Formats: sequence, C-alpha cells, structure tokens
Amino acid sequence: MPTDSAADPLARAVAQSASVAEVLIAPGAIAQAGALYRRHFTGPACLIADDASWAAAGPQAEAALNAAGIATRRHILAIPPRPKPTVELADSLRHMLAPGETPVSIGSGVLNDVTKHAAFRLDRPYLCIGTAASMDGYTSAGAPLSEKGFKKTIPCRPARAVLGDLDIIARAPRAMTGWGYGDLAGKVPAGADWIIADALGLEAIDTVAWPLVQGGLRGWLANPAAIAAGDPAAISGLFRGLTLVGLAMELHGSSRPASGADHQIAHLWEMEDLSQGGARVSHGACVAVGCSMTLRLYDWLLAQDLTRLDPSHADRAPDLDAKFAAITAAFGPGEIAARAAEETRAKHIDRAAHRDRIETLRRIWPDLAARLRAQLMPAAEMRAALHAAGAPSDAAEIGVDRAALERTTRNARFLRSRYTVLDLLDETGLLEQAIAAALPPS
Repeated sequence: MPTDSAADPLARAVAQSASVAEVLIAPGAIAQAGALYRRHFTGPACLIADDASWAAAGPQAEAALNAAGIATRRHILAIPPRPKPTVELADSLRHMLAPGETPVSIGSGVLNDVTKHAAFRLDRPYLCIGTAASMDGYTSAGAPLSEKGFKKTIPCRPARAVLGDLDIIARAPRAMTGWGYGDLAGKVPAGADWIIADALGLEAIDTVAWPLVQGGLRGWLANPAAIAAGDPAAISGLFRGLTLVGLAMELHGSSRPASGADHQIAHLWEMEDLSQGGARVSHGACVAVGCSMTLRLYDWLLAQDLTRLDPSHADRAPDLDAKFAAITAAFGPGEIAARAAEETRAKHIDRAAHRDRIETLRRIWPDLAARLRAQLMPAAEMRAALHAAGAPSDAAEIGVDRAALERTTRNARFLRSRYTVLDLLDETGLLEQAIAAALPPS
C-alpha cells in the first residue's frame, strides 16, 4: 500500500504513528519483503512461524529476503496444538533470539503478539508478515497475552513495518477470515460502550482514533458473503480495516477504540482456554459471539425508558466488599480473582456518586439512546452478517451452553476497569433482567 496519498486514512494513520513506519498491502507484496526489510532494518533476520503459517508464506518470505542479501534463520513452532498467546511463549522467543537478529513474524494473531512482546522486551524493531485477515493486532501497541492465567493487553511497540500480501491472505482458511470479520464486528458495540462512557463524562471520545475505526466500519462489514468467498476487494477492505483499528489503538494509547463488553466476554472464555473438538477456540470466534450477545443486551436496553430510573437503587447496590465476594464466588482464589478485584476497585463508586450517576442517566437518556441507535446494529442483523462471513454468532457454535453464556456475561464486567454497557446495566439494577432477555431460548 503506497503511503503517499493524503486522502488515504491508512497512510495518514501511519504518518502519525510513533512506531509503524510502513504498511505494505498489495497483491504479490511478499516479493517486496527484501526491499521492505532493507528500508527499515539491518542485520540478519529470524523468521518466526508455525507449521501452517510457514506453509502459507515462509518460503516466499525467505526467498525474497535472501535475494536481497539478508541472512535468515528459521524458528518454526510445531502444530498441533496451535500456539497459545502467553507471556511464557513470548519469553521463550525472547531467549531464543540471537544478538543483533531482527524478529520477523510470519503468521497472524498469536505469532504476531508473542513476537511483538519478545521484540519489545529486547528493545528491537520487528517486521510483521501477515498471513490472514484474522485480527486487529498487526499494528496495535499492545499484546493481548495470558500471564498466570489472566489475559491482559500488555503495552508493546507494534511492528515497525507490516506486509500484507493479498494473494496469501485471500488463500487463508475461510474460518480465519471469519474470525477477522468477527473481531471487526465487535467494534460496533465497542463504539457504543465508548459513547456511554463519553456521555457520562468518564472517558471522552478521541477525535483522532474514533474516525479511524468507526469511519469506515460499516463499509468493511457491508459484504460478508464476498469476504467468505475470498473476493479480493472485500478481503483488502477487511485487512485494511483491521490494520487501521490497530493504528487507532496505538494513537489513542489503549484498546478502548476497539474493545468493550464484547471483548470482556471473549477474554473470559480465552482465559478458560475454551476448546471445541480438541482445538482452542480462536480470539475472533470468541469476540464474534461476545459481539452478538452484547448487541442483544443493547436491543433490550434500548427498549427501556431510563428516564424513569429510581436513584434510590444506589442505596441498595452492592458495596465493594460484596463485589469482592462475588468475584471470589465467580473465579475462586488465584490470579484471575486478584486481578479482577483490582480492576473492579478502580471503577467502584460510593453511593453518593452512584446516585448522581443514575440521576445523570435519567437526564441524558433521550439523547444518549439516540446516539446509541445511530451507532448500533440490531443483534439479528449482525447475527446474519456473521454467519454470511463464516463467523459464529451463537454461543453454542463455539461449545458454550446457555448456563455458561449467562455466567460469563454476568462476570465479564469484573475483568476490566473500562466502563461498558455491562456496568451501566449493573449500576441501574437492570443487569439480570437484560441477561435473561438476551439469552437464547432454553
């Protein structure tokens, strides 16, 4: 992708990035890997892949780099099983890298994230060669990794250069492209969550990051059947959209532009190492189902009249000790409960502030509801789009039964201090009603 057009949002975002120097997206772009490397890196390269991603792009990348006179070494992870996004795996890569070697990630989500973390810990730039439009982390300044069982986004520099060969990406397994569509679909309710936080004066919308994600979102999601069919234009839009989302997170300084209640639900399943048919369920699949459930909560919420809320509910709301007890009951002892308690403490408010917040919601609800309706898609419409793109939308499709979906949705709000629709429902005493209405039939 040329970065010389002032009219191109991706070019503008790269120009503003403190870390990403170039994003090259084009058919046949892998042939330019050597020239791209020469523009931004020196010394030998260590090519990091797994068996599947190496088969997709490894030999072409290696040949292009060698043809440019760059010495290479391979580090290929055996599959199955698929590599897990853990700090432990990232640390193993960090210890494996030789002095002066530039890491080159060849793959998608997990491989990019663990390489990103390893490179950051070594204070080295790295090259990312994406092999699928499966997630939004290629250009993000964070690595969502599990440490001692708790998944968190660890601040890290993104790749200095990203290469996306659209021919290779279009040949990725249909399921992986569906995961990318699901990850991108989650930006619809994530945007609504940010609107709520903005309206309540908790976290103002960033006028730089917001349009990078939301400006083209409906267009990127508009033709899910073409994405599933591997249509080059649709795949290009999907990959560019995911790349822009990553840059928006870097420019904003957090994952708020891309992550809300949908990701909190997904992260719980990922921390549980949710598997189906012997394989770990992907991040994008978990987000797709989290997105669908969050939109069902919003469907219910928008049918309510919050101007009639009772501010005295704040006097009966659980105090912090009661929330800690609920966290212990949900997660048991251990790292997840300890981290959830920290996150919950950070956003807990006393009863006077709670009463004020309900009063504020009563006052602003007509305007807030209008903003939310303009942002959101009905859950049924999103469900159809996800299926057309080859992504799951129902919990049963990823092996989660109704009781587990209910439990996950109730407990997801404890995972992050970020304010979402789950917190609004909880603080107004409506969470249980909303979950009951949003769950699929028994």
